[in-house]
Amino acid sequence: MLEALEGSAAVARAVARCRPGVVAAYPITPQTHIVENISKLVADGKLHTELVSVESEFSAASVALGASAAGSRAYTASSSQGILLMTEVLFNISGMRLPVVLTCANRAIGAPINIWNDHSDSMAVRDCGWIQLHCADNQEAVDTSIQAFRIAEAAELPVMVCMDGFVLTHTLETLEIPDQDMVDQYLPPFHFGRMLDPRNPLSLGTLVGPEYFSETRHLAHQALLDAASIIVDADRQWQELSGRSAGGLLTVEGPKDARIGVLAMGSLVSTFRAAMEGTQTSAPGRLINLRAFRPLPVDSLRQACDGLSDLVVVDRAISPGFGGVLGGEIRAALSGMTQAPRIHNVAIGLGGRDVPMEMWGRLLNVPAEDAGFRILDLEPAKLGDAS
Repeated sequence: MLEALEGSAAVARAVARCRPGVVAAYPITPQTHIVENISKLVADGKLHTELVSVESEFSAASVALGASAAGSRAYTASSSQGILLMTEVLFNISGMRLPVVLTCANRAIGAPINIWNDHSDSMAVRDCGWIQLHCADNQEAVDTSIQAFRIAEAAELPVMVCMDGFVLTHTLETLEIPDQDMVDQYLPPFHFGRMLDPRNPLSLGTLVGPEYFSETRHLAHQALLDAASIIVDADRQWQELSGRSAGGLLTVEGPKDARIGVLAMGSLVSTFRAAMEGTQTSAPGRLINLRAFRPLPVDSLRQACDGLSDLVVVDRAISPGFGGVLGGEIRAALSGMTQAPRIHNVAIGLGGRDVPMEMWGRLLNVPAEDAGFRILDLEPAKLGDAS
């Protein structure tokens, strides 16, 4: 049944369908509505879970770590500075191979303080060892949230579901929330083989010296690479049940003979889809929606770029002193292609700046005016005020 729901409320309903044993979170804009809605489901008797109100995001991640290690399906959510406060624990969760699911309501990082959307937070923790999946719209956020538990438990790796703050979390869309029977059919009861049990004592996350640490890093890296097939299988199986795909590792749209491509993540993809379908531009272009940022699907990216002469990589986060985070990674991923497209890297929509549909046509013109990495929607007249 279709319902008009705010993105946060829809994700809360989807998480509840997954029957988490423990939910722990600390409020931070724009994530707050997710766990607020979960707490209402608990108060109304519609969700039976241990809802832990903690004093910080560090504690929220720590509770999720302990719950998962003790054999409970665990969930948390955060944004921006909250994600940064969790960082130490995020490394520990992945290092212990615990299948925690976290929703990142993407938001800029200060200073200066900015509560609006970009990808600075999830990009800042891209090396924590978590699977990262980005959602183009709220239906994808619902379906990806359900898939995330399946993926995490199959891979024994944590999954971060990234949805753009406010643009998705606070926006009403007509959505389909799958019923409990469908989710139960898709997601079996949680069983963690390395569960902490006083009857069978063992340790997780203990000291590893130099003589073994390289091997642990290799195994963590390989586990993330191996997760690519698990992500694809989880999406395929969900599509068989629900009739919907959340995008697998990536999707490609537009003319097969297009020579210019645009690669983006998150809600920008929905904006560009609308522009392609409308009359904003008559120029042909190929749109690549990168759903899986970690693991980075190198082979799929190369296939998606086959035949392109130019690829415009759109960032919503920058690495000061370098350029676009995503742009650098895509350039490296495609460097092994026999005929790699020329990479043009731009950043737009930083700190929640509006990205109109007209931007699609401007992006397709970037190759003709390329001047290296740049913030494409920069307004030079404001530079003096911004200082």
